[in-house]
Amino acid sequence: MSVELIEDHDGKVLTVRATGKLEREDYHHFLPEFERLIQQHGKIRVLFDMHNFQGWKLGAIWEDVKFDVKHYNDIELLAVVGESEWEQWMAMFCLPFTTAKVKYFDHADRELANAWIHEGLPHPTH
Repeated sequence: MSVELIEDHDGKVLTVRATGKLEREDYHHFLPEFERLIQQHGKIRVLFDMHNFQGWKLGAIWEDVKFDVKHYNDIELLAVVGESEWEQWMAMFCLPFTTAKVKYFDHADRELANAWIHEGLPHPTH
């Protein structure tokens, strides 16, 4: 599994690029960065970009459930970018576990997802 984290808009937007199969260890890499951004900004926006994504290993499913419960109110917008029908279904499955506005985008529409996740944000300071 490969998980790449990209902060954007002074940390208000986090892009998570995931390929392969999520493992428990991936959450140990991802979670501290996510929680640091929450401490800095309150609610953040997340673009979850899946490419050749194969789902979760068993231990990672439990980590995902714990994450969803703990961070129920911490995501303002969640853009899910995927390549298949099951990934679109997964985006809709997230709805009861978050107060975020969730929207699915096909991988071909990644730029639309990026525009949506940044909509209304001021230009970042440099």
